[in-house]
Amino acid sequence: MSFQGVTGLIKLDAEGDRKEFALDILELGEEGLYKVATWNTSDGIKFIGTGEDYNLQNLSFTVITALTEPYGMLTDSQESLAGNARYEGFAIDLIHELSLIEKFNYTFIIREDKSNGSKNKTTQTWDGMIGDLINKKADLAITDLTITSEREEAVDFTTPFMNLGISILYQKPQKAPPNFFSFAEPFAIEVWLWLGGAYFIVSISLFVMGRLCPSEWTNPYPCVEEPDFLINQFSLRNSFWFTIGSLMQQGTEIAPIAYATRMTAGIWWFFTLIMVSSYTANLAAFLATENADVPFDNVYQLLEKSTKSNIKFGAKNKGATMNFFRDSTNGDFVRIYNYMVENEKDVMVKDNKEGVLRAEREPYAFFMESVSIEYEVQRHCNLKQVGDLLDEKGYGIAMRKNSSYRHKLSTAVLKLQENGKIADLKRKWWEERKGGGQCSGEPESQEAKPLTLKNVGGVFWVTVGGIALATGLVFIEMCLHIVKESIKYKAPFCNELTEELKFYLKFKGLVKPVRLKKSNSKSPPESNKSEKSEQEMQDQPDSYGFLPHLNKSPLE
Repeated sequence: MSFQGVTGLIKLDAEGDRKEFALDILELGEEGLYKVATWNTSDGIKFIGTGEDYNLQNLSFTVITALTEPYGMLTDSQESLAGNARYEGFAIDLIHELSLIEKFNYTFIIREDKSNGSKNKTTQTWDGMIGDLINKKADLAITDLTITSEREEAVDFTTPFMNLGISILYQKPQKAPPNFFSFAEPFAIEVWLWLGGAYFIVSISLFVMGRLCPSEWTNPYPCVEEPDFLINQFSLRNSFWFTIGSLMQQGTEIAPIAYATRMTAGIWWFFTLIMVSSYTANLAAFLATENADVPFDNVYQLLEKSTKSNIKFGAKNKGATMNFFRDSTNGDFVRIYNYMVENEKDVMVKDNKEGVLRAEREPYAFFMESVSIEYEVQRHCNLKQVGDLLDEKGYGIAMRKNSSYRHKLSTAVLKLQENGKIADLKRKWWEERKGGGQCSGEPESQEAKPLTLKNVGGVFWVTVGGIALATGLVFIEMCLHIVKESIKYKAPFCNELTEELKFYLKFKGLVKPVRLKKSNSKSPPESNKSEKSEQEMQDQPDSYGFLPHLNKSPLE
């Protein structure tokens, strides 16, 4: 039955009740009554005006949340509390701050199963808090509710009040057992190889320079003014012994004489001073800090080593974190999702609290939002965040689709971010209340790292430069000696140079015969005898020391 009335078309059902009618909602202002919204049986309430000029003053909202730390919790009190006073937490305080700005009223209700909301692919319906908003059981929803594209299609969100990403919560690594060759850890392998190379090159350089430098050929008998032969202390064995003695800070009985060998020895001593000091300092750091045995550093290593190390991993069942892996196109993330689905009963948890407890008690890597990880590591000192963020997203306040008060609430959230109020609330509930801050005084000890060529490469180049300079001094000293000898014996410089180089490059023996001046009084037999004696000394094997063996012959 229907008929036209004063207010419009009136329809009655079979029982005489009015149906399909609309109402105007009025509000009393300073200038009288004015229309703020309309209501009808099919669409419900619809506010008039844009989001910018819509006024939330004196409106009442039903806000749904969950008892998830630190967003919503029961207030610790010995007295019996009622209404909103029963709850406390970050989300509770945030709604209160928004109400102070926009002058609205609110009443909290609790979602007992702590379900944020997931979409049923078969029925295309939503459960959890998202479903409560759609079914008009609540006007606003606030908790650790992640803004996703799927949820954005069903409800509206304010500007994110907190930015975050997915990361891994896992136990802090245990201390690794000492290595059998831990004494070698202060230097990287490349430094040890370069050190061995420097030792070999400097030793060979001393050996070659000792033969080329005339000053290193000395008189074995200082009391004899004109000896028949000269000796050299820098044999191959002595050269290696000199450098290793300097490297070990013990010294040797060998003392360089020539400018070139002294410069090489000085550069080598400087090299050993820097290297030994660096080794000692870094060894103390290795002994003071025990390196941790890190099972994995990121999500890719977790996926690779999980089977071998018997590490399980999971997330909150039917949460945004699980949906992230479900919708990802990354091959490794798809493998993670398939693993969680196949082992759902074993690795998935109903809420974050259960996941944190598992991560603390067993080898279990729990995927959760980074801000929640920050909260947990403040209270569980044996847990830490592993790896970087896998994505970037935010938490927002959800409301029904096309809500007129979305803009006002988003603007209010921005105001709280700009004046630092949200940062203060986070500091309050993350670091100060409910056991927060008890782990902040335990900074993780940094692992001692071996020194690489980037740390000590400069001293190698100084050594190379010193040896190059010493090599130049060798040839200068040798040339000056040959010039002196050519003048003394009135022989051509080139001939003297050739003879000297022939002897030096033989690298055989440490005895150098002394050429005597020609004398007319010397008889041929004596001359032949001198040459024979000289040849015998050349053919004699080297002795252990610096002096050659002398043939004992009867005096003539």
